[in-house]
Amino acid sequence: MAKEPLIRVLLIEDDPMVQEVNRMFVEKLSGFTIVGTAATGEEGMVKTRELQPDLILLDIFMPKQDGLSFIKQIREQYMDVDIIAVTAANDTKTIKTLLRYGVMDYLVKPFTFERLKAALTQYEEMFRKMQKEAELSQDSLDEMIKQKQAQANMDDLPKGLHAHTLQQVIERLEELDEPKSAEEIGRDVGLARVTVRRYLNYLESVGQVEMDLTYGSIGRPIQTYKLKQG
Repeated sequence: MAKEPLIRVLLIEDDPMVQEVNRMFVEKLSGFTIVGTAATGEEGMVKTRELQPDLILLDIFMPKQDGLSFIKQIREQYMDVDIIAVTAANDTKTIKTLLRYGVMDYLVKPFTFERLKAALTQYEEMFRKMQKEAELSQDSLDEMIKQKQAQANMDDLPKGLHAHTLQQVIERLEELDEPKSAEEIGRDVGLARVTVRRYLNYLESVGQVEMDLTYGSIGRPIQTYKLKQG
């Protein structure tokens, strides 16, 4: 079986230290390769035309030409490249603008390797799927949208909750044929009942999970959980 080609990444970041950290992060992942770097939007535009990357990891606040004007120019010229934005700003206006320009994801500085890994892993799944299929079914589109929505929920987790653990709980819930208790879910994923309940309570608060009470023959009712449909 032929090995799938690496996803070609261009890093546009004005801080040399951050640029090097991002390079190391990306190069830890087997499906990606760094094809170039740039320190300004202007330089990034030249490199984008020259190198034709699949994906740009783009800093938003840069001298000469910032990331927002860079994205606008990219879209106006219909360049076939995807963008993951990196920003120190998490205000609603900036995020809305980035989403309207069609960024695949956005990372708020400082971000962890795990958060970048999640963004790139999700992007790779979509990239490979779209390369293999000339047309996408409604189910495939729904799954891609569902993954982006799930990731968005992870971007603003309460203190003490971690995206990787949340994903473990969500994946187990997706496998369930019937509601299960926090203890049962915890046993399945190797986590304590108290820990799992915190994640389930969070998912319930954001409308992704339904909690119900199951009454046994004796004792208190048991709280059981399942993902909401749709």
